[in-house]
Amino acid sequence: MSKMLKDEFPSIIDIAYREYTKYKHVSDIMTRNVITVNGDVTVYFAAKVMGELHIGSLVVEEEGRAVGIFTERDYLSKVLLKNLDPKLTLIREVASANIATIKPTATIKEAARGMIREKSRLLILEHGKPVGIVTASDLIRALPEAPEASMVVDDFMTKKVVIVSGNTLTREAIRVMGEKRIGSVLVEKGGRPWGIFTERDLLSKIASRDLPIDVAVENYASSPLVTIPSGMSIHRAALTMAIKHIRRLPVERDEEIVGIITARDLVEAYAR
Repeated sequence: MSKMLKDEFPSIIDIAYREYTKYKHVSDIMTRNVITVNGDVTVYFAAKVMGELHIGSLVVEEEGRAVGIFTERDYLSKVLLKNLDPKLTLIREVASANIATIKPTATIKEAARGMIREKSRLLILEHGKPVGIVTASDLIRALPEAPEASMVVDDFMTKKVVIVSGNTLTREAIRVMGEKRIGSVLVEKGGRPWGIFTERDLLSKIASRDLPIDVAVENYASSPLVTIPSGMSIHRAALTMAIKHIRRLPVERDEEIVGIITARDLVEAYAR
């Protein structure tokens, strides 16, 4: 059963908003504990680290300098979807060599625009060494209030939502996500959306524990499903994500799922 935001005590969002609006620059929101690995570690090792730490990327270093970045999407699309053996594949073979960087003095708006332009997380470097990283999740914690009338989730959400049955094999759900280049699928039970299976679930619940993927996806999906109503402003959606530590929110209208909005969608909305 989904859990609508409207069912919660309304002042939580307003209190959180006053707290988050203090952020002004990249240095205020960046994650400072950047996890790095050498290029010769296996994807198996990297995925376990990411899953155990609940992080979406690792910076790849060679000879003390950042040379690439390995993400959840890389693990899904470049390894699992291509049937590579994570224990035999080195991270340097599948990590992206394109590193998007930004200065710590950059504004939140500049960071949002840079992230959308580069289609990547943003790394903060000092003498070639990573000292911070900014993700879409970091940015949504700092998004200022947008005009209620013109900036609503309906204008930026993805309207084609992929839904799979709870008894669908996890392997099949992963294939669908990889082929469609999406970070999640909704999972239904009893003909109703019941949960969500994400790239983060793949790492934290499966890869980090060496669990099988030839089992029903309902075993790994996150539930109950948190949804928001159609017409919600992007800043309130951003705060919902920040408070609940999630990056995707299905949008409901008349008790039907009509779309899904992600952290990156919200960043793109603010970057315009």
